[in-house]
Amino acid sequence: MRIVVVGGWAPSLLKFRGPLLAAMVGRGHQVTAMAADQDAETTAGLADIGVDFQAIGVERAGLDPRRDVQLVRELQHRMRALRAEQFFAYTIKPVVYGAMAARAAGVPRRAAMITGLGYAFAPPSSVKHRAVSAVARGMYRLGLAQCQQVFFQNPDDKAEFGRLGLLPKRTAVEIVRGSGVDVDHYAVAPLEMASSEGRTFLFVGRLLADKGIREYAAMARAVRAVRPATRFLVAGWLDPNPTSVSQAELDGWIREGSIEYLGAQADIRPAIARAQVLVLPSYREGTPRSVLEAMSMGRAIITTDAPGCRETIVDGEQGLLVPVRDAAALTRAGLALTDDPALLQRMGTAARQRIVQLYDARAVANHMLDTLGL
Repeated sequence: MRIVVVGGWAPSLLKFRGPLLAAMVGRGHQVTAMAADQDAETTAGLADIGVDFQAIGVERAGLDPRRDVQLVRELQHRMRALRAEQFFAYTIKPVVYGAMAARAAGVPRRAAMITGLGYAFAPPSSVKHRAVSAVARGMYRLGLAQCQQVFFQNPDDKAEFGRLGLLPKRTAVEIVRGSGVDVDHYAVAPLEMASSEGRTFLFVGRLLADKGIREYAAMARAVRAVRPATRFLVAGWLDPNPTSVSQAELDGWIREGSIEYLGAQADIRPAIARAQVLVLPSYREGTPRSVLEAMSMGRAIITTDAPGCRETIVDGEQGLLVPVRDAAALTRAGLALTDDPALLQRMGTAARQRIVQLYDARAVANHMLDTLGL
């Protein structure tokens, strides 16, 4: 079967969809992937697993009606030229505009994955935010109406789309365990602890308010006040998203010594190996990739009792769950793990076991392909 997979950002095709694309090829399908921000490494990596790549002009942020109409036409032309038989997309613009284009191009099978709700579905903080939310919901309602199958990464997101009336009754819905994780690539790393107080915590992701980066910085300040040898690493980047922290705010945290900023990391494994605990105080996720990667490498987790996050661990077994937007609870969790190295070891071992049992990317990919009948 001729399959077209559309994403918003080219590197995500390998980082997040690599096992799925490889599984498609492994089952004998002809796969073409499309996204913006083409780079040589992604193109070569896709070629290595037998996937053709085509760059497209999708802008991940903002709305420009003329460019969006042009994108629909471009995708329609390309899918018609490829004689595509199955369309699959993730993230809002590829899902919405891609599904419209696929239907117009006569692609008989169309599917989408909702990888998280993000800023557009957060409680509105302004008139502009409310308008963005209304537009995003309308876009999803239009795009998903063109799809026969929709995948969600957690039950809360599915329930929210149902509550908002964004899912047509005839559309089949399936919940999968995120994108899974390559358990061989993210192999267990030895857990090193230099001293009774010298723990290292790590935050990975875009530096957005709704990822909990401010709560993480507050946690770092509070823990270091009583355990000054503790280190708090941040691996991530500033983002055009409206909830991103500013460069000045980031510089302030670095200057006061609360955090150590690693910047964006092409390979996050060395940073995870340096830490004993991965912290993600997010307000909401699809399924947080950073948590899965750290668990696969045998690390304990502190995350929030929030959609997408709460499903990754069992509280007290692979890590600790804390309330959303609660820096004090986050601090207490950090101190609890700082003071109990045996617990860190047990949680890290349990985390790896949970990943192997439930989140192996190959199993997730095969489940999705079986659901699609591919």
